[in-house]
Amino acid sequence: MDTGEVRSFNRTDDPEQDQPRVLKRSLSKEDRVYEAAAVAGGLSTLVILAFIGFFLFARSSLVFSEVGWGFFTSLSWRPDASPPEFGIVAILYWTVIIAIIALAIAMPLSVLTALFLVEYSPRSLRGPLRALVDLLAAIPSLIYGLWGLFFLQPHLVGIAKWLSDHASFVPLFRVNEPTFTGSAFIVSVVLALMILPIVTSIVREVLEQTPPGEKEAALALGSTRSGMVRSVMLPFARGGIIGGSMLGLGRALGETIAVAIILSPSLVISPRILETGTNSIASLIALKFGEADELSLSALMAAGLTLFILTLTVNFIASFVVARSRSGAGVDA
Repeated sequence: MDTGEVRSFNRTDDPEQDQPRVLKRSLSKEDRVYEAAAVAGGLSTLVILAFIGFFLFARSSLVFSEVGWGFFTSLSWRPDASPPEFGIVAILYWTVIIAIIALAIAMPLSVLTALFLVEYSPRSLRGPLRALVDLLAAIPSLIYGLWGLFFLQPHLVGIAKWLSDHASFVPLFRVNEPTFTGSAFIVSVVLALMILPIVTSIVREVLEQTPPGEKEAALALGSTRSGMVRSVMLPFARGGIIGGSMLGLGRALGETIAVAIILSPSLVISPRILETGTNSIASLIALKFGEADELSLSALMAAGLTLFILTLTVNFIASFVVARSRSGAGVDA
């Protein structure tokens, strides 16, 4: 019997049977409860975000009525002046710069660490090493801040001095005053160590989902292990790498205690990251909150609103990028 005969045999003369069937979903009571709980949990997240944004906007309305758009263009933060001056542009600048430097340091180390844990480490050590990385992610930021202040900073000052002596042709490494403590560079290194275990865990989980068949096919065609990693694993994990980096960037933008312990507050915009003097929105709120009057508190709420919008923007951009570069897209046939 040829193909035509099979199609003729399966065809029916009843037009009602040629219509596609409508599949009806039948949910049990437990499924309905679980579905309702999942929907409620997702909607509650949006509601909480909306309430946070509304609260920050309402509490910051006073400072906006006093200084207007100058809040986003002024360099001064002087609540005792007459009239009071509040400006966030320098603080916002250093917040972004510190987070970007921290991500630039942490991201390559995170990817390499994840690759080692997934592909290169001995099997007997993978479990303990993964547990150690997860444990590093659970250390409080206060511990990182104290460790960075008393242990890392004395060592990083020497590195900063070497960079200023031998790489001053790069504007980032030029200094006017040879004091390197409390700089954006030192704060960024501490933040990089804080976000490294989080990003590593995410990238590791994505790399472990690489299809074994794709890896074995690359090796069977004569590829080396490093070639297989470059051509199969990294393209497959592209979306996870981007998502992990954006999550690390969000934590670096909002980190408070570790930054407040190490930095030397400054309200100057400068490209020199090795000099003493930097600031961030989160640390500003932490340091100024206790002594704030009504107008100063409104200004701090406006700073928090700015950080809230910045973080949401980063997350939306990350979601868009991840959606366009899903894990596995680079190895599709």
